[in-house]
Amino acid sequence: MEKALAIALILSSILVFGCVQQTPSATTTSRTLSAADEAKTKCIALCLQEKQKGNDLSRGPCLSNKIIDDWVCDVAHSPRESVDNDPANQCPAFGSNASHFIEVNPECAFIKAV
Repeated sequence: MEKALAIALILSSILVFGCVQQTPSATTTSRTLSAADEAKTKCIALCLQEKQKGNDLSRGPCLSNKIIDDWVCDVAHSPRESVDNDPANQCPAFGSNASHFIEVNPECAFIKAV
């Protein structure tokens, strides 16, 4: 009888404590985003806002010199066009205050992260 009771207690403990699964909280999940993923998400969102305002993105403007720390957000074409190589359309912070960039096309689709 004591043996059966001990086995029952062990099995119930396994059932109760072994089946508890923790779900990640929003803060845990957001911390696991890489800087590139965060910059990409924010750059696309900013691009969509600019399009919604009616701004012309066909010339490949810089959208943000600091979308997040060390990242800029730039509009370009894929394949690249001559307008993309014009310094007036590039983010001036890249190379000086930022060492990474996100490129989206004029329709706000992701091109690349460097």
